Amino acid sequence: MSVTTDLDTRPFSAALRASTLQVHEKANYSAYMRALLGGELSQDGYTQLAIQYYFIYGAIEAASDRLAADPVGGEFVFDALRRLPNLELDLAHLVGPDWRSAISPLASTQAYVARVEEASSWAGGYVAHHYTRYLGDIAGGQAIRRLLEKTYDVADAGTLFYHFEGIGSAPKFRDAYRAKLDNAPWSDTERARVIDETVVAFECNVAVFDELAQRLDEFRAA
Repeated sequence: MSVTTDLDTRPFSAALRASTLQVHEKANYSAYMRALLGGELSQDGYTQLAIQYYFIYGAIEAASDRLAADPVGGEFVFDALRRLPNLELDLAHLVGPDWRSAISPLASTQAYVARVEEASSWAGGYVAHHYTRYLGDIAGGQAIRRLLEKTYDVADAGTLFYHFEGIGSAPKFRDAYRAKLDNAPWSDTERARVIDETVVAFECNVAVFDELAQRLDEFRAA
C-alpha cells in the first residue's frame, strides 16, 4: 500500500519525510531505544546494537559499491559516510580483538540485510535504505554518541560509528542530500516506490530493535 501524499505540491524530500514520520517515530520510541537513550542499559546492551549495525552497513555499503557508477544511485554514494571502517574499530574495542569470530546477526538483521540486497537492484530502493540509516545517524545518532561518552566513558574507539567529521557541516550536508532527493529523475510512480521502500527500511530497523528488546533484562545496567 502506498503512503504517498501531495507529491506534486512539495519537494520530494519533504514528502518523503512526512510520509515516513509515523514509522520513524515508531523506531525512535521502541522499547530498546527508550532504554538505551534513557541510560538504562549496560555497555554490552549497546554493543549488541553495534554488532547488528556491522551486518546492516555491510549490506548497504556493498550496494554503494555496486551502484557507484549508476547515474542516479551514484549521486548518493559518499565515501565520507562509510561506516564499516569505524564500526570495525568500535567492535575491536567493545568486543575484543577476536570480534569477527565472536559476533553474529540476529534473525531480524538477516532479514534486513536480505531486504537491502533485494531492494538495491533498483537505485531508488538503495536510496530508500541509504537515506533511512545515514541521515538518522548524522542527526539523532549524535544523542547516542553523547550518551556513550557520558554514561560509559567511551570516547573515540567505541563511538567512532557516530563520528562524521568527513562531511563538514552536518546541516549543510543534510540540505545537499535533500536537494539530491528533490532532483533525482524519478517519476511520481517511482517516488511512491521510494517512499514505500523507506517505510519498509524503518520497519526493518524496528524489527531489530524489537528483537534486541527481548533481552532487555539481560542488558540492563546493574
